Amino acid sequence: MTQSRQFVLLFFLILFLTLVPLAAFNYAIDPLWTFSSKNEWNDHQDVIDERQQKTNRMYYQPFSYDTILLGSSRSTYVDQHQFDQMNVYNYSVSNMSIREYDTFLAFAKEQSAEPVQRVILGLDFFKSSVQESSKPYSLTNYETKLEDPLYRFKNLLSLDTFKYSWANARMSRTDEVSLERVYSRENVASARKISQEELNENTKEKIERFKEEFYGDSYVYNPRYKEFLQIFNERHPEVEKIVYTTPISMELFDALVETGHLSDYEQWLRDLVEVYGGVYNFMYPNDVTNDLSNYFDGHHFYPETGTKIAERINAGPDAESSFGVYVTEDNIDSHLQQVRDTVMQP
Repeated sequence: MTQSRQFVLLFFLILFLTLVPLAAFNYAIDPLWTFSSKNEWNDHQDVIDERQQKTNRMYYQPFSYDTILLGSSRSTYVDQHQFDQMNVYNYSVSNMSIREYDTFLAFAKEQSAEPVQRVILGLDFFKSSVQESSKPYSLTNYETKLEDPLYRFKNLLSLDTFKYSWANARMSRTDEVSLERVYSRENVASARKISQEELNENTKEKIERFKEEFYGDSYVYNPRYKEFLQIFNERHPEVEKIVYTTPISMELFDALVETGHLSDYEQWLRDLVEVYGGVYNFMYPNDVTNDLSNYFDGHHFYPETGTKIAERINAGPDAESSFGVYVTEDNIDSHLQQVRDTVMQP
């Protein structure tokens, strides 16, 4: 055997011995959710890109659900398994715009082995501004990646994938939720518990950010907001809509009032009721929003609150609860007056 042939064989042997373990490890941990791997080394999954991860999960793994939950990062903390008589997939992702809801639901309907009968919409007040709801975002760029037949196999050989796999494996072995959002293989999000000192610091920082970026002069209620929701309804007429508002801490609600947007909040709720007939409103002074310990930054609630949201929806519109008012045309005036009286107290 010539020296050159020996070199070639050695090269491919080293390449083989390097790539096979890399691919096997990435397959076992599966940080991009393109395979069905499930083991003690990957039961904690970091957020890389929820839009891609959850879309990958739907496309490459068995997918059969009659209900899709859509919302922003706040709604990611609602456990899809807590809903009664509904088989729910939580397709919520960070910073989701209401104009993305259409393509997300369309993709889910296309992938599901059973008909999607309903959609649960988690809506955020700050996403009703012109700034946050005007751009026509969609899922198209993420769907395009799936058209490559080698997409998920390329990821197995990626060093970037390996970095996430390694981090997930370490987190899974210690069995500690050490990040702001960590998923199980059942698509259930957890959040790291923090100290009171860190909570106060996070909340202060979040309030300042909201005043600067989302409230204050930068907030202008989008006059087309209701129109966008109506377009969504028209594109999915056969799907039942269950709508809820996401609860923010009263510290953050007070910042909304302080920056002069209580009337915009009221208009937002009226538009939701007009479009959907009724909405589960959790964004008002109540047992949960008055307790800052239910949040880790005053903006995102812990999963325990997500479970309470699911339980309130399970109970139905007519149930009485200290958390969550089902608002309709019949009670919206009294509800909003009660909110105004509470938040405007000296």
